[in-house]
Amino acid sequence: MKGIVLAGGLGTRLHPLTKVTNKHLLPVYNQPMIYYPISTLVKAGIKDIMIVTGGERAGDFLRLLGNGSVFGLPHLHYGYQEGAGGIAEALYLARHFAGDDCICVILGDNIFQDDFTQQISDFEKNDGAMVFLKEVENPQEYGVAVLEGDKIVDICEKPKKPPSNYAVVGLYVYEPDVFKVIETLTPSERGELEITDVNRHYLSKGRLRYKILNGYWGDAGESIDKLLMVSNKVRELGLSLNINSNIM
Repeated sequence: MKGIVLAGGLGTRLHPLTKVTNKHLLPVYNQPMIYYPISTLVKAGIKDIMIVTGGERAGDFLRLLGNGSVFGLPHLHYGYQEGAGGIAEALYLARHFAGDDCICVILGDNIFQDDFTQQISDFEKNDGAMVFLKEVENPQEYGVAVLEGDKIVDICEKPKKPPSNYAVVGLYVYEPDVFKVIETLTPSERGELEITDVNRHYLSKGRLRYKILNGYWGDAGESIDKLLMVSNKVRELGLSLNINSNIM
């Protein structure tokens, strides 16, 4: 299993904080935001990780993260996304890095309390895809799962009238053929390749599974208020990171 952290985008919802830096380099409590998703992957047992970013400040990731030794990694890989073509487009840039391995994709502004070790360990190459859900108060801001019994039957992207309160959070596990799926996509009305369309493809084939999160989840990139709320929650929960503080 290989890990991919998507840390591109313009971060316009966090202006003016992001006018001079990438949002994933902003602090969440006492650590850079990007530290949290990397730590989530490392805690799940993933040691081969690629960071996909973009914009004028992409080089700052290399200065901050280096070769990944602060996380106990032998090295980190980097990819560059030109423009803002969507999550699926950013993921496609990692196709050569992923090779024939399954991948775990995490959005760089998503903060998780859960440990995903078991789900990652159990995922096999013929498992299709797996998404994670969390019950939220504002589902209209996210991709929302439509559930019937214990099955997911549809995913709606930012619906005005949400069919449920279960948001599809920014962590996805895919088998190696996900890149072939992305090649079949067409841009949405926003001009982007949507990760929801990737997930709906697997859903249409009956090959999309889901797990509901037990612990805290926060989208630190949703707004400045949410960034503050997530920071305070991280402090309150005392969320720990898989980092070597001696070499920071």
